Amino acid sequence: MKVVLLGAPGSGKGTQAVNISDWYEIPHISTGDIFRSNIKSSTELGKKAKEYIDKGLLVPDELTIDIVSNRLNQSDCKEGFILDGFPRTVNQAEKLDGILKEMGANIDVVLNIEVEDSQIITRMAGRRVCPKCGMSYHIDYNPPLEGDICKNCGETVVQREDDKEETVLQRLTTYHKQTEPLIEYYEKVKKLVTVKGQDNIEETTSCVKKALGGI
Repeated sequence: MKVVLLGAPGSGKGTQAVNISDWYEIPHISTGDIFRSNIKSSTELGKKAKEYIDKGLLVPDELTIDIVSNRLNQSDCKEGFILDGFPRTVNQAEKLDGILKEMGANIDVVLNIEVEDSQIITRMAGRRVCPKCGMSYHIDYNPPLEGDICKNCGETVVQREDDKEETVLQRLTTYHKQTEPLIEYYEKVKKLVTVKGQDNIEETTSCVKKALGGI
């Protein structure tokens, strides 16, 4: 199964990507995770990517496409994969088509998770993450221990720069302008399936499972 996951930042793509990865036993490829890993390690890619991510902007196509191309050509992707965070522009989608054509492969389904902007702002502004183990929290729905302490490792959780409200607003503007056109792009080739994101993660998971059930 080869899956592309679409949705605005904060729509819950990451959580559902992990579920789909488990169901189909395929690697979860998150460009965001790859960038954050490089930022943490202070690689040249990380330094370049951080300049854009901290402003709520997309990392330039040439950087992103090279990373994805290298990852898709690794042996664990032969039986399938789920792409989370790529493509984010029509240009990237066209480049992805070219990469897959060279591999003799095609996308099976593009799953779009739809969530209102107002919900996303609430979700992301309240999100906290552990800088040590990566555990994610929300101050309202899944709070850390008292004093902003990670339940898993005891580190103090933090708010990522790209989760601050002003950056979230910029990220949503960027999404609507540059990524939303992908919905029409994949509708035209009859690959798109849209699921309404629910307040409850388990309910969204149920909707995703149902949407993919006939594939």
